[in-house]
Amino acid sequence: MGQRTTAVARSLHAINRQRLNDKLKSAGIKAGSVILLQGGKSIMRHNTDHEPLFRQESYFQWAFGVCEPDFYGAIDIDNCKSFLFCPKLPAEYAVWMGEILSTEQIKNKYEVDEVHYIEEMKQVLQAKKPSALLLLHGKNTDSGLHTVEAQFEGIDSRVIKTDQELEIMRYVNGISSRAHIQLMKSIRPGMKEYELESIFLNQCYQLGGCRYAAYSGIVASGANSAVLHYGHAAVPNDKTIENGDLCLIDMGAEYYCYTSDITCTFPANGKFTEDQKIIYNAALSANNAVEAAMKPGVQWTDMHRLAERCILEHLKKHDIIRGNIDDMVAAHLGAIFMPHGLGHFLGIDTHDVGGYPGDTKRIDEPGIRNLRANRELREGMVITLLDKALNDPQQSKFLNKERVEQLRNIGGVRIEDDVHVTATGVEVFTKVPRTVEEIEAVMASKN
Repeated sequence: MGQRTTAVARSLHAINRQRLNDKLKSAGIKAGSVILLQGGKSIMRHNTDHEPLFRQESYFQWAFGVCEPDFYGAIDIDNCKSFLFCPKLPAEYAVWMGEILSTEQIKNKYEVDEVHYIEEMKQVLQAKKPSALLLLHGKNTDSGLHTVEAQFEGIDSRVIKTDQELEIMRYVNGISSRAHIQLMKSIRPGMKEYELESIFLNQCYQLGGCRYAAYSGIVASGANSAVLHYGHAAVPNDKTIENGDLCLIDMGAEYYCYTSDITCTFPANGKFTEDQKIIYNAALSANNAVEAAMKPGVQWTDMHRLAERCILEHLKKHDIIRGNIDDMVAAHLGAIFMPHGLGHFLGIDTHDVGGYPGDTKRIDEPGIRNLRANRELREGMVITLLDKALNDPQQSKFLNKERVEQLRNIGGVRIEDDVHVTATGVEVFTKVPRTVEEIEAVMASKN
């Protein structure tokens, strides 16, 4: 893209197609089968002629890297030969949208074996006489919406990242990390939350070539920081930031459809109060403990429970909760302070696929039922690590009510890193100040 952005080789997609092909063959898929994928469609906003900025469907991006809408793609299982089927655009397209590429130009652009028009797709596929067409269909376990999630074994390849994919994710994490640091330097009491959102988006696009954000930004100050998905249409990051507020920023850039997801929490005036330090360090202790424990073979549900226990131990140390930690765990007290799951897979989607493979079920217990992954960690996975301490406790027998009342108005603290599971532990992609001392030092060096 730009002079300062990272280059992406088209071979990334050829490698992904080969990995998928190899997995399907090893799973005993019938010879002569053909995978058929549908790319994202061009749409208009509601009943208008406004066309939102297009972003490719994630499986199609992973396999082919096509920028344009309304394509189909196919892969011959026997020889991994790749096909694209493109729309035949009308002549007036050139006037409004620019050059119409020929099928040969599209073939060279995306480095596939053959390109045909969609009108020819039936004829091309019939000529191959496939023994089966392998199609994608599934249901998103978070939204409940039907998506193009695969029902066959090979698509698990998306969970394990190639070296090329990891390099893109390091890059977009670096861009997002620098943008978060800029927010720490730019914030002033009296600003609107959306001003910080604007600075982040500008930094990522201007300095990193990241046109898309990975998701809608959460810029939450004061009590808003206790709302997990603040920043939606009804509360559009529009509160005035006040002196003494903690500010929680959950934002990440996207590059070549690969995402980042980073959350930082810091004081608007550059200095944590003693009580804010206690709550912040509860989340940080859990973050550090989980990162130290993560490695291939570890169950992600065990990491969630470890994070809950660390938060409880820290709060007990500061006399905010009282009693036996095991009794608190049995009563699911940790879910009051960390009501969400610990983290989620990350890749071409912010909440990437593969968290519940096959018939894996959610654990129906408070807190952990919201976990977006229930499986053993493997080398090559990229996952977010998110820890939170909330101040709205309900299980009163464990609470020091006087201290809870003193802390009630702090809001919430969230810390979220993006980590790559290596052979021996983790590589933390996110490069931002994390300790109280590091954050205050950066904020003291405001531009």
